[in-house]
Amino acid sequence: MPSTSSTFTQLTRRRLLAGLGLGATAAGLAACGAPGGGGDADSPVRDGFSQADLKIPKGYEGRTAVLFWAPWTAGPFEALSALITEFNESQEEIVVVAESVGGYADLNQKFTASLQARAVPDIVCFPEMQWLQFYFSGALAPLDGYFDDSWNLDVYLQNYVAEGKAAGETFVVPFARSTPLFYFNKTRYLEAGLPEEGPSTWEDLSAFGAELAKIQVDGRPLAAMAFGSDDAWFAQADIWGFGGANSNTDFQVTINDEAGVEWLEWQRRFIHEDKYGYLAQAAGTDFTSGISAGMRGSTASLTGLTKDTEGVFEVGTAFMLAKEGQEKAVPTGGSGLSLVRSESKDRQDAAAEFFRFLAGPEQSAAWHAATGYVPIVQAAAETSTVKDLVAANPNYGVALAQLDNARTADYTNWTQASVTQIGAAQAKVYGDNTPAKDALDALAPQLQESLDKNREDYESVQFEGWK
Repeated sequence: MPSTSSTFTQLTRRRLLAGLGLGATAAGLAACGAPGGGGDADSPVRDGFSQADLKIPKGYEGRTAVLFWAPWTAGPFEALSALITEFNESQEEIVVVAESVGGYADLNQKFTASLQARAVPDIVCFPEMQWLQFYFSGALAPLDGYFDDSWNLDVYLQNYVAEGKAAGETFVVPFARSTPLFYFNKTRYLEAGLPEEGPSTWEDLSAFGAELAKIQVDGRPLAAMAFGSDDAWFAQADIWGFGGANSNTDFQVTINDEAGVEWLEWQRRFIHEDKYGYLAQAAGTDFTSGISAGMRGSTASLTGLTKDTEGVFEVGTAFMLAKEGQEKAVPTGGSGLSLVRSESKDRQDAAAEFFRFLAGPEQSAAWHAATGYVPIVQAAAETSTVKDLVAANPNYGVALAQLDNARTADYTNWTQASVTQIGAAQAKVYGDNTPAKDALDALAPQLQESLDKNREDYESVQFEGWK
């Protein structure tokens, strides 16, 4: 999922190790799990790293306490809290305590600081491949030793599993996973005489834009779509949908190749010449308030958007758009669960039991229904919760069907810094009418520099998750 942070600093393995007070020698060992600070590099436990402060809820004293720093607020955090209460009440040995730290960028900064202070949580949840920087610093413990016949990687949707593995070991299990989705105001579409299933291609959206513009909202033509300044996650689907890519598997940036320029130049014309779209300060707010008839968002926004627009208009969903004649693909999004290496094997064992609980079909279905994150456990799709949800709201069925198109993002999206740079280049086109080629030609060397710096690390992961 996209982040709104614009202050994130490029954090390669060596910079993170430097921040922890480690030198070049330690950097060479980082991929083997040597973070410094005591303990065997091959052990999941490391001395000198203790649990960060937490407050144990009344009535749960005496249990093994597990601290979960969660990158969610509002509805998703409430849904997580409900699952935690269910888990805590289901047994008498473990208590999980969750603290909301804001968003993913906030968690990144806070966890980095906690590693420097050597007072850490027991569970963290980082998006897509961005957990790798902490794997390289030795901050995470492998999970494979906890798997058995009832809980293992086979229970999850398989196009999300490879993203949690590095060098043959598992450091992340899927949990809050998602894809981007195209949202549209179905009420306005029907008013304009447009198909209720929404657009399928960018050409469709352009044609629909002319009809939607005939509707006046506050004295202005209704916009077909609101773009955002942090659209890099969506841009991954966009460039794939034009037959291009941000980079290739040989670590060469290709975002400014012909297909990439065609993608972003198409959007520039759509905004500045056709006047069917615009750069919004908050695309989601404009969409729910009716200023725009379309936006891109995470499937994790589906439950919230449905509630926010209830009684105002009907929300429609469609697959992410592609150019006519091109295949559709969407990047995986969201995050998974990781164990933090500290001095306590008991807390790691307890956290793993919580992971096992969250992999239950009913728990996965409940999380999906409460948030919109995909039902990441395969068996969840057969629960009455998911079946009833799809029957009552077909938008959930659209989100589930699009999972067949989901794949891991290009290398350029594996660090938050590069994601921020892509979003900034898009914003220049969307907001300033900068020609796409100029924006992408300026962006490409920045992305290439990052790939060159991180190539050795990425190759050591031996990632085999691309379709």
